Amino acid sequence: MKLPIILGLASLLVVIGVGLYVTDFTAYLGNNPTTCNNCHVMDAAYEGWYHGDHKLWANCGECHTPHALIPKYYVKALSGYHHVTAFVFGDIPKAIRAKETSRAVVQENCVRCHAETVASLLESSMAFERYCFDCHRSSAHGERGLSLLPYQHSEEN
Repeated sequence: MKLPIILGLASLLVVIGVGLYVTDFTAYLGNNPTTCNNCHVMDAAYEGWYHGDHKLWANCGECHTPHALIPKYYVKALSGYHHVTAFVFGDIPKAIRAKETSRAVVQENCVRCHAETVASLLESSMAFERYCFDCHRSSAHGERGLSLLPYQHSEEN
């Protein structure tokens, strides 16, 4: 009775292990920007970042994931799940749009890196109601239209 269960679990572990090896799963645990560019839908974002100002200071994970260990890998796992299901079911968008939770993470990282600038803004009479990237969209990914697939905000995308 125990032998079939042990063989079944061993087989499952082998299948999972081979799957992780074949997909180069460990690359997704790191912060190499070329890993983010494995999907064609990321071409515009990667090209914009590569030719933009933030390339010298930050990679994808430094802006798009939390910096605390557990939240970082939770966000990576959730994003990976969405990417895999989109790929498997053929529901790949022409352009990726940030969800509200993603926007909050990016905003938190903008504030963390630019704390002095943000502090001076908070002391001013200027309203601080918008995300940093509402005004500074081209800062991290370069100017729109310079990449292979320019960002276009429309109902189709």
